[in-house]
Amino acid sequence: MVLIIREAATPEEIEEMLKTWDVFIKIAVDIERQILAGGGVRHYECEQELLKDGSKQRYIFGADWSPYTQEIVFESIINIRPSQNNRSMIIQSPQIREQVSQITKQFLGGM
Repeated sequence: MVLIIREAATPEEIEEMLKTWDVFIKIAVDIERQILAGGGVRHYECEQELLKDGSKQRYIFGADWSPYTQEIVFESIINIRPSQNNRSMIIQSPQIREQVSQITKQFLGGM
């Protein structure tokens, strides 16, 4: 189940999002609206929920979050954006990685 998270996630929400992969959560982060969606099998599913909620695709980036190690992996096929100078699955921009990191830690960190 994909959840849209707009404030610090509850332990129950974290557990719900962990049901898909057990040890990490696939997330899509909207760096403009500063929200995220998590819990899908693929980043694409999270991205679609954010788009339905009013996000713009150019501001959505995919990553994986491990609540146990508090680590983020900035790799997702939805990050490939030649028009935005990101030709890799890994987020190339240090500024965008930092924004994704801050939003993720704000809403999912500390669990």
